[in-house]
Amino acid sequence: MSSYTDKKKYDVFLSFRGEDTRATFTSYLHASLINAGIHDFRDDDSLQRGESIYTILQAIEESRIAIIIFSKKYADSRWCLQEFEKIMECRKTKGQIVLPVFYDVDPSEVRHQSGEFGKGFQSLLSRVKEDHEFLQSSMGVFPYEDIKWTELLREVASIAGFVVLNSRNEYKAIQDIVENVTRLLDKTNLFVANNPVGVESRVNDIIQLLDRDIQQSHDVLLLGMWGMGGVGKTTIAKAIYNEIGYKFEGRSFLANIREVWKENAGQAKLQEQLLSDICKEVKTKVPSIEYGIMTLKDRLCHKKVLIILDDVHTLEQLNALCGSHKWFGSGSRIVITTRDINILHGIGVNQVYKMNPMDESEAIELFSWHAFKQASPTKDFAEISTDVVKYSGGLPLALEVLGSYLFDRDVTEWKSVIDKLKIIPNEQVQKKLKISYDLLSDDTVKEIFLDIACFFIGMDRNDVTLILNGCGLFAGIGLSILVERCLVIVDHKNILRMHDLVRDMGREIIREKSPEELEERCRLWLHEDALHILSEQTGTKAIKGLVLKLPGANAKCFSSKAFKKMEKLRLLQLAGVNLDGDFKYLSKNLRWLSWNGFSSTYIPANFYRENLVSIELENSNIKLVWEEDQMMTKLKILNLSHSHFLMHTPDFSYLPNLEKLVLKDCPMLYEVSPSIGDLSKILLIDLEDCVEEDFEDMKSLVSLDVPSSSSHELSSFSNDLPRLQSLSVECSSELQLSRTAAIIADALYATNYKELEPAATTSQVSNMTNSTLTQCYSQVHVSGSKQSLLIQMGMNCDVTNILKGKIVQIMDIKGSDGYLLPGHSYPDWLNFSSAGSSVTFRVPQVEGRNLKTMMCVVYTSTPDNITSDGLKNVLVKNFTKATIQHYKREASVSFEVEEGQRVVSSIEPGNKVEVVVVFENDFVVKNTAVYLVYEEPIGEKVKVYFESQ
Repeated sequence: MSSYTDKKKYDVFLSFRGEDTRATFTSYLHASLINAGIHDFRDDDSLQRGESIYTILQAIEESRIAIIIFSKKYADSRWCLQEFEKIMECRKTKGQIVLPVFYDVDPSEVRHQSGEFGKGFQSLLSRVKEDHEFLQSSMGVFPYEDIKWTELLREVASIAGFVVLNSRNEYKAIQDIVENVTRLLDKTNLFVANNPVGVESRVNDIIQLLDRDIQQSHDVLLLGMWGMGGVGKTTIAKAIYNEIGYKFEGRSFLANIREVWKENAGQAKLQEQLLSDICKEVKTKVPSIEYGIMTLKDRLCHKKVLIILDDVHTLEQLNALCGSHKWFGSGSRIVITTRDINILHGIGVNQVYKMNPMDESEAIELFSWHAFKQASPTKDFAEISTDVVKYSGGLPLALEVLGSYLFDRDVTEWKSVIDKLKIIPNEQVQKKLKISYDLLSDDTVKEIFLDIACFFIGMDRNDVTLILNGCGLFAGIGLSILVERCLVIVDHKNILRMHDLVRDMGREIIREKSPEELEERCRLWLHEDALHILSEQTGTKAIKGLVLKLPGANAKCFSSKAFKKMEKLRLLQLAGVNLDGDFKYLSKNLRWLSWNGFSSTYIPANFYRENLVSIELENSNIKLVWEEDQMMTKLKILNLSHSHFLMHTPDFSYLPNLEKLVLKDCPMLYEVSPSIGDLSKILLIDLEDCVEEDFEDMKSLVSLDVPSSSSHELSSFSNDLPRLQSLSVECSSELQLSRTAAIIADALYATNYKELEPAATTSQVSNMTNSTLTQCYSQVHVSGSKQSLLIQMGMNCDVTNILKGKIVQIMDIKGSDGYLLPGHSYPDWLNFSSAGSSVTFRVPQVEGRNLKTMMCVVYTSTPDNITSDGLKNVLVKNFTKATIQHYKREASVSFEVEEGQRVVSSIEPGNKVEVVVVFENDFVVKNTAVYLVYEEPIGEKVKVYFESQ
């Protein structure tokens, strides 16, 4: 496959017999090709034969089309037949197009080597025979050209060409040839970019995905290019269209589908353009989308085509333009650019290429071409150029727009522009990025986006989901949509991220609705704006969220009356702020209260708390959370970390739906309410560096983090905490880890022994066998039963889908007594396996990749009457970090989300890790394997594979 810059040097190679046609037909044809903008190669008589043969053969290879002008004496020239032989070789091996022209000879004469053409061919063969007789007698060389040339002449005579039997139709024939060549070359290439920085590498990567040898590949392939607005999807798609379009029978680039679709009769217009581009015939009128679909399927099913569908927004658009793989002929390639990965899932694309922003060197170069008209900044502007590039976040659109705007301006103007950009984004960039926001049809999703842009970047996805759900915003599906539309990023540690320019786009949407009046903006995130509103007490009911974080040394006190009119305030984040006055003025709609350095010793009773979902009072002065208890059924998160004066926990019976309790580093805490044991919804309790507590008071606990100082309490955890599903223990050393692991193992063994009853082995986990996150596949043999169990820990990603498919395929193979599994596939996944129920390995460093998922495959054998999968516990021991994570079988339902992600995020390169599986007593673990699955991080190129429909 050619690279992006490896273009064919010539459009056409002309092969002819000089004495027959050089001064006549070939000369006229050459001039007509030149006039049509077609670059041809024609042998020059001035070249010396010995010197030019290599040049001729190379020129043939570097031409897209070969025109062979068969005249009466063409076959009388060994030189011509060597050219002819090379052309036919390139036709076979490189897909070169061959157009035969039969000038003053009939095609049958070429096919059968008869007539004047045949006489010339026989004359050549006689001369060749004499040469071969000499070679045979002197060197043992035998003739073969006559047989090969004869076969090739028969082959070329069967190719549709042009017959010119007399001079009267020469002009018409030349017109037809030029028109046909023009159509085959399809010289309508698209403009890509004046400064195509980074284009070549991305084009080569995508072409490699499309196929290493498009000419030889007979399948139909759909590829999606997915990325945020302004990242360069259309630019790369145009370059791909220009680069490989000539290899197809037809090609079409449908630009800006999202906008055209909205026009009057836009749907039909796009279908008509597709038909016109591919079929090269009189324009077909499409009266309806359904008619267009049927026509496209009928006309394209036998054609090998390249179609680029640019800026697709809905599945409806794809269904109308490329409904399925079956619409197209063998070898076709369909490329779709979109901001929404969900529609690529919907159409069943084979591959997805994620368009990520430029790296720093590419960004500097592209910006410099626009700002300085050269490849790097001038010396005086080097430092400030880096600032602009950093602000642009590698987004090509922003780099081009800002570079052009700053061209020929002085440093003072540059600084002024940068200062302005921190408050108000560039209009062109804003307009382009805002398209993704405008395309969000659900107002609740727009609200989620604006909340994240202003308040939640850098926070845990699960915490944000709880808070926004408490606001009635259905954050589970809303966040998924924002990720699919490239508006929000969830990193490998489950933290919410957002491109800086997308963040600024969201904030500008808020600012531009009320550019002059701060109090009318729905969210306040700038330090100066929030400070003004609280100082002047000008807040209104328009404000839904406010953040003000001041350095501890510059803490300020405001009147609580500043919040009196903020009736719709639901999100409040403060740091270094004190309030003087009655807390009754704070909004009753408040869902999230994050107040770092809260100065009071307790939360006042007149502060309305019933609607709060999350209270985060880190580094506070509280001694007890509140003086008077009140029912708080909506509270999900209570974080009082680093509150060094906290002495009592609240009565948890008033917090029945609490899911997350974090009391880290509260050294004065000496009393934990016994009601903690009644928390039926609790998922996490973190008491690190706090008081030791008797587990007997926490029988309802589902998840527990135990610091090293309390690990000795674990001997009875299995009995004292019957509902516990996950346990995380932090040890002080590897020696303590070994001792703690032994304690846990003894407790698990005792529990296993106690539960060893006939019914337990068949029914104990039957309610979990349909879990989509832990999949079980069994194979039954005459000697007993061999089962294979697949456990996935960590978020699902596209590489895991490939690996699971391979594992499941092997599991389904019948009659094998071995433990066959896929091996390494660096850098996508690495495999470690061992006989028995544990695997120990050291986590490798995979350059440019993040650990995304860990999979465990276990082979067991059981008696014939066992029907459950038998899994009871999974332990992950990190010797390097001296931590143990223990999970019961029931915890597997959250392995793909919170718990699994917690396991994976705690494992780092160089860590020594052991994974242990514990099964019911009747099960014998034969073999255990662990797969570490890696995915490229944000900012790197990734390849994503989806199963075709």
